[in-house]
Amino acid sequence: MFKQSMQCNQGLRLLILHVVLALIATSLALPFVWMLLTSLKRLDEVGLDSWLPQVFQWRNYADVFSMKGILFGRWYWNAIYVAAWVTFLQVFTSSLAAFSFARLKWRGRDTMFLLYLATMMLPGLVMMIPNYQIMIDLGLVDTFAGLILPCAFSAFGTFLMRQFMLSIPQALDEAAEIDGASKWTLFWNVILPLSRPALVTLTIFTFIGNYSSMFWPLVMMKTPARYTLPIGLMAFESSRGQQTNLLMAAVAMSVIPMILLFVFMQKQLVRGIMLGGVKG
Repeated sequence: MFKQSMQCNQGLRLLILHVVLALIATSLALPFVWMLLTSLKRLDEVGLDSWLPQVFQWRNYADVFSMKGILFGRWYWNAIYVAAWVTFLQVFTSSLAAFSFARLKWRGRDTMFLLYLATMMLPGLVMMIPNYQIMIDLGLVDTFAGLILPCAFSAFGTFLMRQFMLSIPQALDEAAEIDGASKWTLFWNVILPLSRPALVTLTIFTFIGNYSSMFWPLVMMKTPARYTLPIGLMAFESSRGQQTNLLMAAVAMSVIPMILLFVFMQKQLVRGIMLGGVKG
């Protein structure tokens, strides 16, 4: 009898938990649903109380690409291009630095790692002015290289990769060295393949962060054809007035790369976050 009572209590708590989680998920999804439904309305329907459009205006999505003065397709490509390059460089440089901090022994390694982590305490806005001055000196203002190079290194990425690499048994290093493997071979053929969950996690975080970045592109880019998507959406709204339905259609299309990236890599993402903090 007592056992049945315990099982009922556990079932009730589980039911309550699922209901609470469902309510939270619904509340988080509501803005996204409103955005999709608004993107399918006529402009004069946007201010109405009804969420559902009277007639679904699928043409809104095509109109975003054909509007005069709006280079949406170009801005879309620029955002993906810049985010892809930044992601590649950050993952590569963070992996190399993490391998050095986690698997190699050299004087002052731990002190250097702490100093490297200390840079995470500096707000990005504080570093924007010196970075911008460096880009001026190098002649990289209003170029994609000026957007990419300052973001090619990441203390957070190095920390994440190092924590994961510390969880890989040291016996693998010894076995590889006995077989005559160099440090580069050890890194490229042994440690890096085993660090795939952390690599995927860092890839997702980096791509999403740079794809949606606004402040640095806003400072760097002067030519409309070189705008990234967040800056382009600002220009879209200001040039077209209160075209909320078309703006929502543009925003809905802008989130597609991030959704696809997360859907295809979510399993590795969860595993990387869990295993990345096992050993410190």
